[in-house]
Amino acid sequence: MIKNMIKTPCFVLNVDKALCNIIGFKTALINRFKNNILGYSVKTNSFPGWLDIVKDNGGYAEVVSYDEYNLVLKCGFDKSHIIYNGPMKDKASFIDALENGAIVNIETKRELDWLLELDRNKSYKIGIRVNLNISVISPEDCKEEESYSRFGFSYENGELKSAIDHIAGLDHVVLKGLHLHRTSKTRSINTYKNICLYALNIIKEYDLNLSYIDIGGGFYGDMPGKPTYQDYIDAIYNVLSLHYNCDELCLIVEPGNALVASPFSYYTSVIDIKNVEDKRIIVTDGTRNDVDPFFHKKDYFKEFINDLSERDLEKEQVFVGCTCLENDKLFIEKGAPQMQIGDIIKFCFVGAYTMCLSPLFIRFFPRVYIKKHENLILAREEWTENEYLQKIKK
Repeated sequence: MIKNMIKTPCFVLNVDKALCNIIGFKTALINRFKNNILGYSVKTNSFPGWLDIVKDNGGYAEVVSYDEYNLVLKCGFDKSHIIYNGPMKDKASFIDALENGAIVNIETKRELDWLLELDRNKSYKIGIRVNLNISVISPEDCKEEESYSRFGFSYENGELKSAIDHIAGLDHVVLKGLHLHRTSKTRSINTYKNICLYALNIIKEYDLNLSYIDIGGGFYGDMPGKPTYQDYIDAIYNVLSLHYNCDELCLIVEPGNALVASPFSYYTSVIDIKNVEDKRIIVTDGTRNDVDPFFHKKDYFKEFINDLSERDLEKEQVFVGCTCLENDKLFIEKGAPQMQIGDIIKFCFVGAYTMCLSPLFIRFFPRVYIKKHENLILAREEWTENEYLQKIKK
């Protein structure tokens, strides 16, 4: 059993589940779009072992900074299999990406200026990110506090047209794509329909001759009762096919959570039990920082690994983490069997925005194992003071 093969706390990457997600999304794409690109959102989880799986199965790396750009190159991605987005490009990597066939979507005005520094004897294809105000485009899917976006160029105030005109005035650069990423509160199919309709209006008004639409991410993953990968792609196809021959148009998607959440699990052990007032406190060697870095979840998809069937029931047990934060409380379990020291809890669906946001606070990065079929290997040892000090100059 896995509990006898791991040391907690740790993450475990299930390769079989990872492949199932990647193949499932790629199948949904090819069913509707002959030309398509599955670009994985590196910011969601940049663990190299996971990036290897994406790369080895034909996925592109979607990066949003020069650090991520250099990371995926180190991980073996070809430059032509990189999608370069976001405001944190630097000039050197921006030009390098364009010179070597990467898909680059303009995000900032300084990037428009950098186009002037490209070799005028060559021809370059570029995309541009459109600012999307969900409260206008798809109000029923909007987060109240996030109605407008700070990313991309605004159609409404004319900045998008100004940027398009700037590109059109260059002999060596051609606008070939629109980037339309925006995650909604609902992650609904309706959001993607409305974003596509919004994009078609822009395409028609400016008479754009595009070769790709980059719809971004924000999809649900493999979760019961939620839209499937095919549901999303069908909805996008049904709108874009109103204007395009979808055998010719390339659809780019940039899923993060939808691919990486379910293949990762997190294991933690009970290290202490105490009673405080009327509460039974279950102390673990894990931390909420590792599974809920935004501290907004009240419960998790979880399993108790040990056999609890012969134990007495406990009215209420409060499961807490190992840090010295009072709010490092994982969850409250009512009416469950009594926990004992050494018991293991498995947290499921924790691959997205966890490992990359876990801080070096009190306890350093935990171990990571990779599970393929029934084989388990240690892919990264837990960090110690040696890793923490490795770049310090004395």
